[in-house]
Amino acid sequence: MNKVKSLVLAGLLALAPSLAMGGHALAQDNAVAAAPATENAAAPAESAANATAPAAEAAPVATVAAPPRMKPTEGIGMPKPGEYTLQEQFTSTGHTARWLHDVMLIPLIFAISIFVLILMLYAMWKFRRSANPIPSKTAHNTMIEVIWTVLPVVILLVVAVPSIGLLADQYKPAPKDAVVVKVTGYQWYWGYEYPDNGIPEFVSNMLPEDKAKANGEPYLLAPDNRLVLPAGRPIKLIITGADVIHAFAVPSLWVKMDAVPGRLNEKSFTIDEPGVYYGQCSELCGARHGFMPIAIEALPPAQFDQWVLSQGGKPAGTAPAATATAPQAAEKTADAAPAADAKI
Repeated sequence: MNKVKSLVLAGLLALAPSLAMGGHALAQDNAVAAAPATENAAAPAESAANATAPAAEAAPVATVAAPPRMKPTEGIGMPKPGEYTLQEQFTSTGHTARWLHDVMLIPLIFAISIFVLILMLYAMWKFRRSANPIPSKTAHNTMIEVIWTVLPVVILLVVAVPSIGLLADQYKPAPKDAVVVKVTGYQWYWGYEYPDNGIPEFVSNMLPEDKAKANGEPYLLAPDNRLVLPAGRPIKLIITGADVIHAFAVPSLWVKMDAVPGRLNEKSFTIDEPGVYYGQCSELCGARHGFMPIAIEALPPAQFDQWVLSQGGKPAGTAPAATATAPQAAEKTADAAPAADAKI
């Protein structure tokens, strides 16, 4: 009997370490089983948070509506019926050019033409054969030769002073804050790009006659997409051609510049007031040369900025402000870093 008890006690002593290890393993298994449950319980919260983040990023940004298409004004920015002089001008160089043409050149040309006509008629009557059977032998007249030499020189000097000033103004470089537009002539349409505002190139084709009349615009001058510019702000056009030589011309703004392939020509001006100003290609460029209309829609500055935003671009002055805040944020982060290290 004693031997049996001894054997039972020896067996229990031998099994004790294994039972203890089994208890620890069972506790670890229960902890592991509980951990996934806890993780699974927290997972929906994380997934919900992750789901809201892309939703917030994917939320559509509120788009800005473009201003309504401006209606043209009859006789403004377009030819008038029976018009025999230059179109009404809406730039400073245009005003100078029209004054030079209407006030100085036309009266001067008219006066000289009438004077020469009267002089010819007088000479034909005074020195006709019947009144002068013996012709005069006079070869020179000093006074007359001095007058017809000095007087034309004085006239040319009077005309040259404003002409040279106008020529210099037409090629004056644009200021740094000018609105930059790249104009490209194609066979047979125009392309417009706003590099500083981030607006990619879009093309402008002539409207059919029915659509032009429906819009209240002159046929052969109305395109589907206009060149939108601000009134009262300096503008710089960079003009080139993609295939052959074209010419970008808007008479009422005193703008005309060749679009030459492989060359960048520049034209700067400032539009006086809002409106729609029409033009055409003025260089023979092929079969459809007469069907390359130009329409410039000059908007007030606030509406122009609205149009830029509606096209996905950035108005002038927004980019520098964003870049100026970046160094300041970096400096603040650098200043805050030592304080965080000190707390640690």
